[in-house]
Amino acid sequence: MAYPTTSAASSVWNLKDNFDAEAGDTWPRVVTDLTGEFMVVAGGGGGERDAGGGGGAGGYLAGTSQTFADGATYTVTIGAAGAGGTGNGAAAGSNSVLSGSGLTTQTSVGGGKGGGTGGDQGGSGGSGGGGRRGDSGGSGTSGQGNAGGDTNTSTGSGGGGGAGEAGDTDGAGYGGDGLQNDITGTNTYYAGGGGGGEENAGFSPNGGCPGGDGGGGTGGDENDVDATAGSTNTGGGGGGGGRKGDRAGANGGSGVVIVRVNGPVTSTTGSPTVTQDGGDYIYKFTGSGSFTV
Repeated sequence: MAYPTTSAASSVWNLKDNFDAEAGDTWPRVVTDLTGEFMVVAGGGGGERDAGGGGGAGGYLAGTSQTFADGATYTVTIGAAGAGGTGNGAAAGSNSVLSGSGLTTQTSVGGGKGGGTGGDQGGSGGSGGGGRRGDSGGSGTSGQGNAGGDTNTSTGSGGGGGAGEAGDTDGAGYGGDGLQNDITGTNTYYAGGGGGGEENAGFSPNGGCPGGDGGGGTGGDENDVDATAGSTNTGGGGGGGGRKGDRAGANGGSGVVIVRVNGPVTSTTGSPTVTQDGGDYIYKFTGSGSFTV
């Protein structure tokens, strides 16, 4: 039997065509756009070694009331984390991108690296990296993040900026807090800056300066505490390394893209995690890929 196909589904079908289409499981789907929201977070910057500055958080972008067009494919790029400073110096995080039909391309900028010795200031990025012991912190990108801190003291280096506040806002060497988003159904912080590394005793609390809420890594202290990395898939900045033994800075955290829509998409690549909340479908990309509506 020759069943009608979806390509022949325009206009009005007679009863026989309706019956044949149902029998052949080729009943045409209803053509409709999806609406929803998105969040795009870039990779966090690496913290610098040897009492270095904390890494800046990856840039943070979010939007609501977005239409995703029927039949269109949307491409997702996940920004990698910036490497922490060792002998080669820290590195900035990489950009995350969401693009496709009818959507203004959303490019969140990778977080700036922490500042190091020899006047190597904190790097600019989505949020800026912290400056080393009196050097300037890097600048953030407007609408995405904030500047890195500058402790301007002999005790250590500045915290990386976060999406919600600049580095050093909560105390010398503290990473800036990120922003909360409930796109997954749970209010969660993203894009916190890394804590600065300590050079001489005096930072508080002892044991390393905290990173900002949203995955920022902790800075190393002047004795035995190593810096910690930014949390994976938060865009958090890496902690700056402590002074003793020229300790290494820590890596930033990788980025993430999350899309929430009012129905299922047709297909995906890149193996996003798919969950449901209140009838909406949530696609969380931790690796690059795509989705087709």
